[in-house]
Amino acid sequence: MLFFINQLLGFFMAFIFVMVFVAFFILSERKILGYVQIRKGPNKVGLSGLFQSFADLIKLIIKLKIVQFLGRSNLALLGVIIIVSISFFYMIFYYYITSGDNLNYGFMWFLIITSMGSYSFLLVGWGSYNKYSLLGALRASFGSVTFEASLLCLLVIYGLINFSYNLNIEWLGGSIIWCLIPLYFLWWVCVLCETNRTPFDYAESESDLVSGFNVEYSNTYFTCLFACEYLIIYVMSWMLALIFFNNWLLLIFSLIHSIFIIWTRGTLPRVRFDSFVNFMWLYIILISAIFIGLFV
Repeated sequence: MLFFINQLLGFFMAFIFVMVFVAFFILSERKILGYVQIRKGPNKVGLSGLFQSFADLIKLIIKLKIVQFLGRSNLALLGVIIIVSISFFYMIFYYYITSGDNLNYGFMWFLIITSMGSYSFLLVGWGSYNKYSLLGALRASFGSVTFEASLLCLLVIYGLINFSYNLNIEWLGGSIIWCLIPLYFLWWVCVLCETNRTPFDYAESESDLVSGFNVEYSNTYFTCLFACEYLIIYVMSWMLALIFFNNWLLLIFSLIHSIFIIWTRGTLPRVRFDSFVNFMWLYIILISAIFIGLFV
């Protein structure tokens, strides 16, 4: 019983730490994008806008809720519940690895949790009676099928290198992954696809889909979608750092990866969807298959 309580407290501490990081990460993104666009970011609430994210959170939660006729169905709310559940599973995964526990078949669990994200996007967009939401959900779902095939190949490669699919923070950094620098860039493509960030932000695509899959959402539901999206960004950045730069600077490399994701949003244009699909199926999967052939 005491062990269960300690595990539960550790999980909630990890969750609170990551959510506080998410709040300041959102603020950092707005500030960095402001400087990229040669303007000031948020600077009114607190010292240099330090508490802007918390003010926005309170505003979204207490905002007046207006239920429109046929705005969205219960299916859309189920999609929100799924993406929140995925975030909790990510936090359990994050806690077990950072606490030093040996998570058997950790890569397989990571792939299962990641693959659930496409279902949440599909339900959120399909359950919203809006053509822009549906288009964004279809793009995100088909993009997930495309990049998850590449991600599976990369996980197989890493399992062949380490002769195991376990994740253990003590021995993971000793692998020969440094000899495979191209895999790092392939992982980066998969991370940008999973987090729906530029140049692969097809779920939102503000220039042609208004706000994408979350057009019909506001107040608490939009807050859940928005916060979970940034939580997944941090977990993916941390996972990338864990695999390729696992040492005492793990947190620093995670922050660097998170800032790089912000930088891509401020500088790179969106890739055309058909070009993205051709690139993933014709090049990424082909390169991954070649690497698998080298290690089999």
